[in-house]
Amino acid sequence: MAATTVEVHSPSSTVGLNRILVLLSLSVFLNYIDRSNLSIAAPLLKDELHLTASQLGVLLSAFFWTYAGCQLSSGWLVDRLDVKWVFAVGFFLWSVATAVTGLLHSFGAFLAVRVLLGAGEAVAYPAYSKIIAGHFPEARRGFANSMIAAGLYTGPAIGLLAGGPMIAQLGWRPFFMLLGFGSLVWLVPWIVWMPSRAPQTAARQQLSFLTILRQRPAIGTCLGLFCVNYCLYFLVTWLPFYLVRERNFSLREMSLIGGAIFLTGAASGVVTGKLSDLWIISGASPTRARKTVLGVAGIAFAIFITASVYATRTLSVAFLLVAAAALGGGASNVWAITQRFAGVGAVGRWCGLQLFVGNLSGIVAPALTGFLVDRTGHFSAAFLVMAGVSVLGAVTWVYFIAQIEPINWPEPSQLRATVISPA
Repeated sequence: MAATTVEVHSPSSTVGLNRILVLLSLSVFLNYIDRSNLSIAAPLLKDELHLTASQLGVLLSAFFWTYAGCQLSSGWLVDRLDVKWVFAVGFFLWSVATAVTGLLHSFGAFLAVRVLLGAGEAVAYPAYSKIIAGHFPEARRGFANSMIAAGLYTGPAIGLLAGGPMIAQLGWRPFFMLLGFGSLVWLVPWIVWMPSRAPQTAARQQLSFLTILRQRPAIGTCLGLFCVNYCLYFLVTWLPFYLVRERNFSLREMSLIGGAIFLTGAASGVVTGKLSDLWIISGASPTRARKTVLGVAGIAFAIFITASVYATRTLSVAFLLVAAAALGGGASNVWAITQRFAGVGAVGRWCGLQLFVGNLSGIVAPALTGFLVDRTGHFSAAFLVMAGVSVLGAVTWVYFIAQIEPINWPEPSQLRATVISPA
């Protein structure tokens, strides 16, 4: 007989939860500046190191080698250990890696530190979902996840708005060092304010990745995240270069346009996440609310990102803004689905598995884009591939995933029997 899924929510005050949510949003804001800052400096870096577009694509994708590869271990760690300290160690590692980047002078050194950065940042999203699943009820998870999504899009936006002019005036090295060492201040309130992890049940402590992967929704969320991330990572890694080299915007113009695009995604995520929560509170099922948002977002993104390729220079910016709004709106509901399926005890490992598959797109998108640009001399083919991936994601969220309801995980005795019995 399956065990009843019990979600554990912290008795912390609303003020305490909001304070933690602000810290989480700020951490992902810093996280995405750190992972996208190389793309901001890409035009200067390419010339300084005499890189081809393919080599630049490898550098931009190197972060994801370890970021994707370490997701399984990160998910296991946040389920087994205190998420507070697991996340603190990862945050420290990625901040130091960012600072050190400003001291490097060779392609090999850049490659090594990007790999280190990916390993540190791998703890982030399993930790976010562990905390939200353990401390926030279903009707607040859309907004909680939208705050994470807002930090995600605001990071590259501020990186472009502030980093672009700073890099243009002072060079890219001071930007990396200031950002990396300055971020360490975040650890002080985190250590003071973050409570201990939520308790777990024995059954969930023994769940394996294979047990989770046997669930059809797990496969669906993995593929769905791959598609969402492909579109996001294309924009994070190649958008600044595209605006400067193909659309012929200046560094300052690129900073303003790129910043506006990512801020649009952030604002859309917050609004959509709150609206989806209100829809659930008014009586809609989580299945209807979450899947509708992701389906519409995926199709809308594909339409407007394709239109941006063939539009005039000015109109293409407007289409990119609408596409970013669609992508940000969908992102606000992705993790609410996983958190509901997995429950607090299994969410770390489920997220680790989902992030491992989903972030393989971070390896594919930058490298494939560089290859296509080298072969064709422009970005049209890369944009069309991205649009196709977005449509595949929408189909996956809407049709492959069935009802979004908590999974009744097996009892520990059933898990042992599954391992021993060949049946």
